[in-house]
Amino acid sequence: MSAQMQSTPETLPAFCEGIQYFADSFPEIDRLGAAPLLGPRQPALPDASGEASIYQTLLAADALRYLTLQVTGSKSSGHPGGFASSADAVAALHLLGHRNMVTEVGHHAPGFYSAMFLDTSLEDMGIHTVAEMRARFRERHGLLGHLSGAIPGLLAPAGPLGQGQHFALAGAYLHRDKLFPVTIGDGGLGEPYIMSAFQHFATAYPDVTNYLPVLVWNGYSQEHHSMVSLWSNAQMVAYWRAHGFDEVHLIDAREFGGADAPVYADSTTFDFKARMAFTGAVLAAADAAARSALSGRRACLIVKQLKGAGVHATGAKSHNLYAHHTLDSDDVKGGLVRRALPIKAWTLVRENFRHAGGGPAAKVAVTENVRVLPSLDGIALTEFAVGENHIPTTAFGHVVGEVGKRDPHFVVTNADGNEASGMANINKALTIRHPTADDLYFQGPSGQVYEPLNEDACAGLAVGVALFGGRSLWCSYESFAINGLPIWQTVTQAMAELRRPTPATVCLFTAGALEQGRNGWTHQRPEIESYFAAMMRNGNVYPLFPVDANMIQASYDWALKQTNKGIVITASKSPLPIHATLAQSRQAIEEGAMVLKETKGSHTVVFAVTGDMVLQPVFAAAEKLAEAGIGSRIVAVVNPRRLYRPSDVLWDSVSEPDGRFMGDDAFRDMFHGDVLIGVTGGPSAPLEPVLLRSQASQRDVFCWKRGETTANPQQLFDFNGMNAQAMHERALAMLERAAA
Repeated sequence: MSAQMQSTPETLPAFCEGIQYFADSFPEIDRLGAAPLLGPRQPALPDASGEASIYQTLLAADALRYLTLQVTGSKSSGHPGGFASSADAVAALHLLGHRNMVTEVGHHAPGFYSAMFLDTSLEDMGIHTVAEMRARFRERHGLLGHLSGAIPGLLAPAGPLGQGQHFALAGAYLHRDKLFPVTIGDGGLGEPYIMSAFQHFATAYPDVTNYLPVLVWNGYSQEHHSMVSLWSNAQMVAYWRAHGFDEVHLIDAREFGGADAPVYADSTTFDFKARMAFTGAVLAAADAAARSALSGRRACLIVKQLKGAGVHATGAKSHNLYAHHTLDSDDVKGGLVRRALPIKAWTLVRENFRHAGGGPAAKVAVTENVRVLPSLDGIALTEFAVGENHIPTTAFGHVVGEVGKRDPHFVVTNADGNEASGMANINKALTIRHPTADDLYFQGPSGQVYEPLNEDACAGLAVGVALFGGRSLWCSYESFAINGLPIWQTVTQAMAELRRPTPATVCLFTAGALEQGRNGWTHQRPEIESYFAAMMRNGNVYPLFPVDANMIQASYDWALKQTNKGIVITASKSPLPIHATLAQSRQAIEEGAMVLKETKGSHTVVFAVTGDMVLQPVFAAAEKLAEAGIGSRIVAVVNPRRLYRPSDVLWDSVSEPDGRFMGDDAFRDMFHGDVLIGVTGGPSAPLEPVLLRSQASQRDVFCWKRGETTANPQQLFDFNGMNAQAMHERALAMLERAAA
C-alpha cells in the first residue's frame, strides 16, 4: 500500500484532522472492513476467532501505533516504543469489551491516550481532533507525559515502575464482575515488588481472580536489553506459574515470522497473512485469558514481540524521542507512512472503540462514578478522662474495628502486625485474612486485615482501594513505611488531580523511634516525617500528630470524612496521659493546634510540639521554668498543614480543595511569646509553618538526630539532647539573648 498527504476536507472525518498520512488502500478492507463489528447493541467482538474480528483488531492496533507516533513526534518528546509492542494486546482487550485497563508503565501514556481519543473519552477535556491531541500532549491541563488519573477514561496514574498491579488488584477486589487488565513491561518486571504482590494477593484472596497481567515482553528496557531478554519461553512460563498463575498464555511473534525471524520479532513487518495469524493468536489468547480470569482461574497474557514494533525504530532506540525526532525527520516520517491507514479504516476503528464495552471509557470505567459507601453515621468514640493514661493506638483500633463492621469492603493492611502496635483489637474485630484458620491468631480466609510482610503490597492495596472509591487503612511502623511510600505519594498526587471525590487514603504510623530503643537505629527512623512535611505544600497532604487516645480517635473520625487527601496519623503504642477532651481534639484538628498548658510568669516561653511521648520532657522543662518565675505555653501542633499561610500551599490547585488555614490573629494568640522553641520526636520539618510565621525574636528547635540502642525513651531523649534540662537551659539562654 502507498500513503498520501491528507485527503480533501470534504472526505475527511472531523476527528482525523491532524493525521498527516493516509494510505490509498489496505488489504481486504472492502471485505473484512465493510462495517464495524461493534455497535450500540454489540459491545464486544461477536466471535474472537472470526476473520473479520481478527482483521478489525489488526486495524485497531495499527491505529494505536500511528497515533502514538504522530502525537509524540509532534512534540519531539515522549515514549512510543514500549507501547507499540503491546498495541495488539491492548487493541484486542478493548474490542473484547474490557475497558478497565491500567498499566505499570508510565511510558505507555501516549498509547493509552490514543485509545481514549479513539473512543471519544478525551472529548470530555475538549480534545476532539488529532490536531488538538497533538497540541495538548505534554502540556499543562493537557495530556501529561506519564499517565494521570485525571484523564477521562483512565483509571489510575502510572509513572514510577512497579505500581500498576496494585491498581488492578484493588479494582478486582472492589468490582468482582469486571476484568482489570494491567500491562507490565519486561524492562520493569524486576521492580519491587510486582510478582510478590500478585502472589500475596492470590494467597489471601484466592476467590478474586478478575485481574489480568499482560506482560509486554519485548526484549528491551529504556536504554538497553531487559534483564530477562535471554530467558526462554519455558523459563518465563515457569516464572509466572511459580507466582500463583494457573494459566499462562504466551504468544511469540517469532513463531509467525518464518524461519529467519529473530528471537524478538516485529509482527508489523510480516506479510498480511502472517500478520493476521499473529493478531488472531493474540486475540484468541486475550479472550481465553479474560474468560478464565472472570471465572475463577488466575491467568496472565504474555506477548513476546520486538520493542518498537511498527513505529520509527526498534529495540531500546525506539523508547524515547529526542529533539532531532521531528515529524519531518526521516525515521519518524517513515514510521508514520508505514502505519498509515485509509480514511475508511479510521472511521471503522473509531466506531469500534466508541462502542467497546458499552461506550467510551469516560462513561463506563468503574472509576468514572463516585462509589456508594456504607454509612458510618453513629460510630461512637470513647471519651477518656483528662489525666488518665491510655494507649493511643488501642483506642484507634477500636474505631477501626467498627468501621470494618459497617463496611465489608474496608481493608486494613499491615506488614509488621497490628498486635505489635497495640492494635490486636483490629485483628479480633476484623480477622487477619489467611488461608489457615486459627482463632488463637484471629486469622481466617474471610478477614479484612491484609498482612503480607511487604510494605509495598500493603501500601499498594490500601491506596489502590482508596483511589478506586473504597475505604482502607495502611498501618506501619514509621521506620519501615518508606518501602511503601512511593505508591502512596503517587496516589495522593493523583487524588489532587481527580475529577471526582474519593475517600482519603489514610495511614497510621506507630511504634515511634522513642519506643524502639532496644531495637537500635534500624527501628528508629522518624525521618519519614520530613517526607510528609514536604508534601504538605502539595495542597492535599495532612500529617496529623494527636497527643493522646482521645485525639487519635478524633483524628481518624476526621480522616474518614475527608476526600482526595493523603492523611498520615503518627502516634505511640505506650500508655500516655490524656491531655484533651474529644471536643478539644476536634477543634485542634480543624484549627491546626491547641494550647495544652499555659503558665504565667515574668516572660513567656512558647513550646510548639508535634507528637505525644515527646511532651513528657516539655512539661518537665516548663515546670523548671515555673520554679524560676518564668511563664510558658505548651502548644500541640496537631495538624501543621492548617498552620501554613494560604500562599504557602497549592491548596486551590487541587480537586476538592481545602482552604482552611489558621488566621494571623489566632496564630499570634497561640504562638506569640518572648521566645519560641519547637520540639518534635522526629525531624524538624513538620514545624516549618510555625517557624515561618512566628514573630518571636528568638526561635530554636529540639528534634531527632539519630537512633541508638537504649533501654528506655529517656535515654534516647538524653542521647539526642532533648531532655528537660537541655530545654530549660536553652530557654534561659534564649531569653537572655532576647533581652540583650
